[in-house]
Amino acid sequence: MLLRRILSSWSGGVQRYASTSTTSHYDLVVIGGGSGGLACSKEAAALGKKVAVLDYVQPSTQGSSWGLGGTCVNVGCIPKKLMHQAALVGHQIKSAPHLGWNISGEVRHDWSALIGNVTSHVKSLNWGYRVQLKDKSVDYINAFGSFVDSHTVAAVDKKRNRREITADHFVIAVGGRPVYPDIEGAELGISSDDIFTLPTAPGRTLVIGASYVALECAGFLTGLGYDTSVMVRSICLRGFDQDMASLISEHMERDGTRFIRNSVPLKLERQGDLQIRVTWQVAEGDSAPSQHSEVFNTVLFATGRRVSTQSLGLEPLGVQLHPRSGKIMGSAQTPEQTAVPHISAIGDVLDGSPELTPVAIAAGKLLARRLYQGSSEQMDYKMVPTTVFTPIEYGCVGLSEEDAISEHGNDNVEVFHAYYTPLEFTITELDSKSCYIKLVCVKEGAEHRVIGFHFLGPSAGEVTQGFAASLRLGITYEQLSNCIGIHPTSAEEVVKLNITKRSGVDPTVSGC
Repeated sequence: MLLRRILSSWSGGVQRYASTSTTSHYDLVVIGGGSGGLACSKEAAALGKKVAVLDYVQPSTQGSSWGLGGTCVNVGCIPKKLMHQAALVGHQIKSAPHLGWNISGEVRHDWSALIGNVTSHVKSLNWGYRVQLKDKSVDYINAFGSFVDSHTVAAVDKKRNRREITADHFVIAVGGRPVYPDIEGAELGISSDDIFTLPTAPGRTLVIGASYVALECAGFLTGLGYDTSVMVRSICLRGFDQDMASLISEHMERDGTRFIRNSVPLKLERQGDLQIRVTWQVAEGDSAPSQHSEVFNTVLFATGRRVSTQSLGLEPLGVQLHPRSGKIMGSAQTPEQTAVPHISAIGDVLDGSPELTPVAIAAGKLLARRLYQGSSEQMDYKMVPTTVFTPIEYGCVGLSEEDAISEHGNDNVEVFHAYYTPLEFTITELDSKSCYIKLVCVKEGAEHRVIGFHFLGPSAGEVTQGFAASLRLGITYEQLSNCIGIHPTSAEEVVKLNITKRSGVDPTVSGC
């Protein structure tokens, strides 16, 4: 695979050192300067420990690299949300005349201006993290770290200068990188590592994959005015509630994103300076697969991520890696604890951990407190909320309807649901057909405990964050229904839910 070739070239290259310096010793060394690693290092330093953070970004296949802060800050949550907001503004401009705004003349989007402003903000965050580490007396080492033995890492910088560092404890927080398919011409494509700093407008774009990254990128590209297609192998948003996934893709199609379903790419070929011909195979029911090809300006792969554990030298130390994912295996009692007592792992790299920034931050802080403050508090990886920033936003926490039925049985699960129209979507004629709410409940005697919350609509993240706290506290449908709604809001529709899916009654909300 392309990613494997990249990693092997890096790990092989570091054997030729420009110089080697003497050993430094720390109480804690964190390998990985993303959100989780930084949180852990700062917490440990605040508890009086001598700490170092090793962080190195191997450039993408297109040469993209970035500063301190990891995926979320540089090529994930932060730039993605800003690009999403830019697309939403475009929709608001189109609907503005309905609210009395007279917008005359052609309204055009300037890709380079957006990228420039997003990049400036990201760089300010990079600098802020470096200042925070300095203020906490954490040593920031911009170098690739790999284990020499169980208490020693070799840190190699971009000039191939090598130094050895020893520590009493290590935390692995290296996260992951996008996966490229093993097909001809894959190097012509880009990934989420590149899209947020793309110097020129992407033009006609093919997004390959149906993950939340794929749909988010396709959504904002369409919203910014670019002809965008999504190639889907099987289903959208695997692992999420499939009612919600279907409504999202339907909304995106109505918004102008084209979906190429039941298809897999076969090869990419350069055609001229600015075009790429993509050939793919379509599975058409019982018929023989057929091949199709089209020309695009940009091909973005969003088919998944793989953690960056391959070149760390962990397995010879006894650290167990998952045979398929390469993620670090922890213990049942303390998930962050590896088979080597003084080596821990947090964030995306840890098997069983949701790949979410706030999870890594919380786990990092709790780990530091257990190591250096005598705390016994463990990270709770259940009931973790998240939001998918597609054009119609999707917030959720807890179980999907499918998982709830699998875990509790169909007869023990009750789903309360509603289609609704946000007030701000009415006179502006914005598309509300996919605005939908679902509460997944398990029957417990006369009550229904809410075990899944799913919300499609504007500001879904803001809505979901509040309800997530109630689900963690074990709220029931009956308690939720006794809450007074805030009028007029979309969130009030949650506490007004009264129709079950099982009843077959039309759940469309009418009136205000």
